[in-house]
Amino acid sequence: MSSSSRTVIRGGLVVTAADELHADVLIEDGRVAALAASGTPAAESLTAAHTLDATGKYVIPGGVDAHTHMELPFGGTAASDTFETGTRAAAWGGTTTIVDFAVQAVGRSLRDGLDAWHAKADGQCAVDYSFHMILSDVDENSLKEMDLLVDEGVSSFKLFMAYPGVFYSDDGKILRAMQRASGNGGLIMMHAENGIAIDVLVEQALARGETDPRHHGEVRKVLLEAEATHRAVQLARVAGGAPLYVVHVSAEEAVAEIAAARDKGLDVFGETCPQYLFLSTDNLAEPGFEGAKYVCSTPLRPREHQAALWRGLRTNDLQVVSTDHCPFCFTGQKELGRGDFSKIPNGLPGVENRMDLLHQAVVDGHISRRRWIEIACAAPARMFGLYPKKGTIAPGADADIVIYDPHAEQVISAETHHMNVDYSAYEGKRVTGRVETVLSRGEPVIADRRFVGRAGHGAYTPRSTCQYLN
Repeated sequence: MSSSSRTVIRGGLVVTAADELHADVLIEDGRVAALAASGTPAAESLTAAHTLDATGKYVIPGGVDAHTHMELPFGGTAASDTFETGTRAAAWGGTTTIVDFAVQAVGRSLRDGLDAWHAKADGQCAVDYSFHMILSDVDENSLKEMDLLVDEGVSSFKLFMAYPGVFYSDDGKILRAMQRASGNGGLIMMHAENGIAIDVLVEQALARGETDPRHHGEVRKVLLEAEATHRAVQLARVAGGAPLYVVHVSAEEAVAEIAAARDKGLDVFGETCPQYLFLSTDNLAEPGFEGAKYVCSTPLRPREHQAALWRGLRTNDLQVVSTDHCPFCFTGQKELGRGDFSKIPNGLPGVENRMDLLHQAVVDGHISRRRWIEIACAAPARMFGLYPKKGTIAPGADADIVIYDPHAEQVISAETHHMNVDYSAYEGKRVTGRVETVLSRGEPVIADRRFVGRAGHGAYTPRSTCQYLN
């Protein structure tokens, strides 16, 4: 084959979850064709029409963000990022694959929900994408549809112990979905908060006149996250050991429930998000109505919980860091909850910031370089059936590759970010490390800090079942 369809990345430090190596990377027809140690005859034999110089930089797999909500209807409004703006922002942040959530409406089929999300995303995405399925209505029909969806590459299903009247499923419905998943290979994802009890506490807080954003965190008790996490684990055991993935873990006590389950050898996994690692109830308590910017569920916790989350990431009791990217503008959207915190749309922007914040965690000594790539790229790809196509740099993998400058300094700000939202949850935070160039299946999306991609390049990517079982 001629070298005209090839690209070679030379001189960088290739960092994967498994290895670090000064190597040159040959890309051919959108995939990684070969790696060779830099300066060796094997590396010099890698010829290509296009050369990218990564000297002094990291060459890392594109990030896999396994938890985003583009265009999600919520609380009388909708998430402000479209699939076009959200995936463009993802690329700016070094993420080359998102897994978003299609929503089943109560009384409608899973297929209807999935078709609606395909219609939103088709032809709009700058990077590759997949879908999870939110189960809002567990009955005989939706249980049968689960089997069909797994067969065609939608292999994970999210259920909610929170949000009564919206997404909530009772324990019986959860058990039936878990039983089905234990048979068809699907992975159950759980929003673990006791929503029935939380609603009582919300009602009582509002009756006392406690309406400010900080009360959102106070009513969504740590113990109600831990209790729901424990209950989800036990239901999964009753369902024959169905694999369970607990989303957006925020509290030390919830980490302890996951760790205890894993110590028993159970297929229980945990995800946390940058907001829980870097933000806290101090943000929810910012003066005026500023705290509304930080309203999400599970809520931000007191700062002392962060140490347990970092420890869980180091010990592999938590395997994945995703964003739960669900942006709502402060003006006109978050403001819906002035005078009643329960009406503030729940969600934070973050798809553009994850890789940089986690690199800052490397700089700060919380995690190693390889663990950074594990929790942001490889583990989510394995967890959700995308590995080794995504999440690593190895022959045969998609050439989703980021050239990352580990020394560049930047200040995170709404003035410079690319997410379609009017504030940054990390406004003014200084971080070391920055994306320089991003390839998606070998095509440049970001080139020397310029967006050169296009809506429609991103391809829908079916997934196999979880590859990360104990």
